[in-house]
Amino acid sequence: MADVDSAPDGAGKLPPYKDPDDGKQRFLLELEFVQCLANPTYIHYLAQNRYFEDEAFIGYLKYLKYWQRPEYIKYIMYPHCLFFLELLQNPNFRNAMAHPASKEVAHRQQYFFWKNYRNNRLKHILPRPPPEPTPVPAPSQAPTTVPLPAQVATPAVPPVPAPPSSLPPVAAAGASAMPPMQFVGTPGTNIPKTDMRNPMGNRKRKYAPPFQLLFVS
Repeated sequence: MADVDSAPDGAGKLPPYKDPDDGKQRFLLELEFVQCLANPTYIHYLAQNRYFEDEAFIGYLKYLKYWQRPEYIKYIMYPHCLFFLELLQNPNFRNAMAHPASKEVAHRQQYFFWKNYRNNRLKHILPRPPPEPTPVPAPSQAPTTVPLPAQVATPAVPPVPAPPSSLPPVAAAGASAMPPMQFVGTPGTNIPKTDMRNPMGNRKRKYAPPFQLLFVS
């Protein structure tokens, strides 16, 4: 076997690597890996395990940018992976994704994008309705006086008499009313008064002591 140094120019170089299946397996592996970058948790895992400190891995991320070409981008099912692939070219983003708080922020922003993407896209796709014409104000006119309706006289209704009462009529205020004591008896009458005192008067009855009764014959 001839020595490599003694060989002519180009004879000692290895032939380029050729995939046995025409690169189909390599295509599938790189497609699967680049689409994993759509998950912020996976990027956080790579940062925690110090993959971003390997210069060969950084060069591999630059190599994967060919998936942004039109002939390859049609195979991407998760387009967020291309957005994160572009961010991973920045060393500040690679260092920040090592912190759990940065991972949560990326997850939250990704969720809000999915939530509002359709509405935000329709705002730019659907044609906007033309603006409504501004109504022109009418010229100012003197306020018209509306005549008041004529007043109709209300007929007077005669008062309704009160029903007769069974109570005796009340004496007029000016008449002299009899005092209540006059119903008991007027002066000069001989109506006897009931004497509630003792019928015997104030006389004192004399009782004989019991021992004197023995000597009375």
